Amino acid sequence: MLRFEPLTDAELAVIDSIERRRYVLGVSSAVNPEPADETQFHFPIDRAVQISTDELRLDQRVDTFVRGAQGEPLFEVSSDTNEQLPAGIYTVELNAPVKLYLRVDGELSVRATMDSIVFRFDPAEVRIGARSYHKRPAVTVTTTDDPKDVFFALSSLSSALKTTTCERSYPTLRGHPPSVELGDELHVPDELERPNTGIRLELPPTLRSAYVSAPLAYYLGAEVVPGDDPKLVAGGFEYPLSETNFETEVERVLKQVFFLDCLTRTEGYYRVNLYEREQVERTADLTFDFADLYDRPIAEQLSEYLSVPFDRLAPWMPRWPLTAHVAPTPERIEALPFVVNDLGIVKTPRATPASVDDMLSSALDSFLRTTRDEGTTRNEGTTRGLRENDSRFVRVHADESLEQAWFADDIPLRATKAMPQAFRNKLDREPSADTIDIAVVCNDSAMAVDEGVETAYGRRSEVSFDVTFHDDCSMDELRSVLESDVDFLHYVGHIDDEGFRCRDGALDATTLTTVGVATFLLNACQSYEQGVALIDAGAVGGVVTFHEVVNDGAAKIGYAMARLLNLGFPLRSALALARAESIVGSHYLVVGDGSADVVQVEDGVPTLCDIVTRDDGEYDVTPRTYPSREGKVGTMAFPLVESNDQHFLVPGATRTFRLTADELRQYLVWHQSPVRKDGDLVWDELSL
Repeated sequence: MLRFEPLTDAELAVIDSIERRRYVLGVSSAVNPEPADETQFHFPIDRAVQISTDELRLDQRVDTFVRGAQGEPLFEVSSDTNEQLPAGIYTVELNAPVKLYLRVDGELSVRATMDSIVFRFDPAEVRIGARSYHKRPAVTVTTTDDPKDVFFALSSLSSALKTTTCERSYPTLRGHPPSVELGDELHVPDELERPNTGIRLELPPTLRSAYVSAPLAYYLGAEVVPGDDPKLVAGGFEYPLSETNFETEVERVLKQVFFLDCLTRTEGYYRVNLYEREQVERTADLTFDFADLYDRPIAEQLSEYLSVPFDRLAPWMPRWPLTAHVAPTPERIEALPFVVNDLGIVKTPRATPASVDDMLSSALDSFLRTTRDEGTTRNEGTTRGLRENDSRFVRVHADESLEQAWFADDIPLRATKAMPQAFRNKLDREPSADTIDIAVVCNDSAMAVDEGVETAYGRRSEVSFDVTFHDDCSMDELRSVLESDVDFLHYVGHIDDEGFRCRDGALDATTLTTVGVATFLLNACQSYEQGVALIDAGAVGGVVTFHEVVNDGAAKIGYAMARLLNLGFPLRSALALARAESIVGSHYLVVGDGSADVVQVEDGVPTLCDIVTRDDGEYDVTPRTYPSREGKVGTMAFPLVESNDQHFLVPGATRTFRLTADELRQYLVWHQSPVRKDGDLVWDELSL
């Protein structure tokens, strides 16, 4: 599903229709891409072409590495690179929205600035290889509910790893695990081959221990086997996993091994100046050397890694993207491959029964009381069973991960209501066209569509949008919108006990057998049940409400969501930031797949620019990165600040930079990212 398409006489687009990603290369003149031999590239690719041009231009900086004939690193392109290489064979690696490799046989020059890179070739020919970031299960494993069968099935998840070296910490070298389903007998397809790492996880034969250990077993390429005392075994090395604190021990081992892999790998293909490595070497009192550790067997690496106290490393670890609270019941096993694909931490669900009132502060109660006569809520009539004392609400015992996904019964407050059906829907969806289709529905004449939304979508020149607006729909008209192939639906209106309120009645989403909408925001009161129904009918993920939302607050949330989604933030991260825009933000939650997004990220990973004004007129600027489809945990980010020479692990905060007003303005030109200035999101032109 990859193709190369000339756009103009000066542009060549690389398009991935499955992932709805595209990247545009500047060329010196019109080109005619011809198929090329894919085996000539040192790294795996999906498609290759050859073009005749003496120049390629990148008008947006991406991480770029120049390598020799055998893939060995020569140098990383920085903001002041100006290199002229003699005739030879070179590979240039581009970490763009579509993974790209340039193969050059001849002279190569590389010239870069803070916002562009130019390559020149002599002779004027270059081969371009592309690899999709698309990840999906290759096959399905079937297991019974017997824990020993489950152990065997989950041991097969690591068959998707592309390497067992420390480079597996790069997300592109971790394939999507096979899907798992419940059946009458154990069946692992013959083509699945678990890597021979010699690592075992010996665990009590329970579904709880199987589920909790699944991400660690996948990442280590470990075989999961029954044992009396839980422990990790690698050759002659054994590491106990305390049964009393089993979940915490497994979590810490995964995070620690992964993190130290990220530091060790800087001795390999990508010899970058990594901020976290510098800090660990300065503060953690390590007894080993990363250069020596890089080539040692995995068992020896584990022994050294786990000799370091976790607390010495924790301050420098990336913020973990996901904790999945998975009920240890047989039917929940189908969720595990999707959690493991994000290296999510798995925990047994623990929660406290709660009413909505438990989550409302006195300030919120006051807000609702004082505004009841000043404006309207987005609700009329009765509600569909989500009342303030609803016994289905629970307060999740959350940790520090960016997203808490609840794979269990009940409705979680301030967590994603994860639904395995949503992940299956994502796999079943056909590739869409290159254009991102967005439908904005305002279904009540008394309400304006969320302020500014008309201009929020489609503000990206490098992405093709088709935004349609629908006002005061009838039931048939709204059904047509829901059933059409729409990438994102932004709905404003009333939802009540009967469904979406239309001008001629109510459309109940539970009556729909299929929907074409992929992702959605139902910005109406009590929209939870209708959102769940859309997932059941084929959608992937969405944002809904479980309480009344006042128009003014809902409009602020809607506008913030629109801007963040337009910049490539996934649903979970967009909502986490948008919640702060209004006191009613706590009434929103994600249903389905929280990692679902609408468009690609221009700069590789979604980034928030956090700005604090100083008394001396300068600014403390902290870029905060978030995971995306292309930029999962283990990706590196490089903030384009002139004084910066370091990469940072994603996700999390980079270090804080002290910038003048002029330097900050230039940073904001280079980065198309949302800005939070002195605690408030700023969407208009920033006043400095």
